[in-house]
Amino acid sequence: MTPPTPVSPPRLLGAADVRRLAESCGIRPTKQRGQNFVHDANTVRRIVKASGITPDDVVVEIGPGLGSLTLGLLEVAAHVTAVEIDEVLAGQLPTTIAEHAPDQAGSFDLVVADAMKVTSLPGPAPTALVANLPYNVSVPVLLTFFERFDSISTGLVMVQAEVAHRLAAGPGSKTYGIPSVKAAWYADMKLAGSVGRNVFWPMPNVESSLVSWVRHEPLGDEQLRLRTFAIADAAFAQRRKTMRAALATLAGSGAAAEAALTAAGISPQARGESLTVHQFARLAAFI
Repeated sequence: MTPPTPVSPPRLLGAADVRRLAESCGIRPTKQRGQNFVHDANTVRRIVKASGITPDDVVVEIGPGLGSLTLGLLEVAAHVTAVEIDEVLAGQLPTTIAEHAPDQAGSFDLVVADAMKVTSLPGPAPTALVANLPYNVSVPVLLTFFERFDSISTGLVMVQAEVAHRLAAGPGSKTYGIPSVKAAWYADMKLAGSVGRNVFWPMPNVESSLVSWVRHEPLGDEQLRLRTFAIADAAFAQRRKTMRAALATLAGSGAAAEAALTAAGISPQARGESLTVHQFARLAAFI
């Protein structure tokens, strides 16, 4: 009996690899697309470990860029599907995978598209999302994938530190707001560490942090979600307003807003930053 051929792990990218690949395909990182490439293999492995993915996971990665994190994910996951909007970067990625992870190339799919417009993915349904998200669209992209792919049960994203704190914030925090409520509708979010600027090329002007999550049971159907999100938008449009004042237009009048708040067991004088996502959802049932 012939013994199985040993599988070699992917060879992760270093700083020289990143610059060489960028130069070979004429890439000049742009702020418009939030392009900052990780060039430190230890950081990549740290991100993969913090994500909690296992050899059984099917991972979707948004914005793979030159493939630094992609190779790290292929080292652990059963399958990786990368979504890349930049056609030049997407054109280079399969070659990079073939050269640096030949034994894992069959477990990789590439979708060349705007992540905000993706409604389906090739291969098995994704179970995790792990990505270095473009900072300018990080929250909309994350919420869109939560909404469209309910098979995603866990994951981790690297985003601007300020955004990470908003996503993971709880009621009463100064950073608690619309992203906090909307992310909490889908999952339990938590901060998972920070990432230094020196591991990126080019070096960003902002700090980066990791946010991990585990999806929880749905809080309601699609109609309730839409109403809950509309209420959160109204509640945080002017943070100093009471909920009665903030919801007057949405409910039809101040009196109607007060009646709905009272029915939901919430003080009309409460402010949005004091309410949990469950309270927002309960209020949505009365408006």
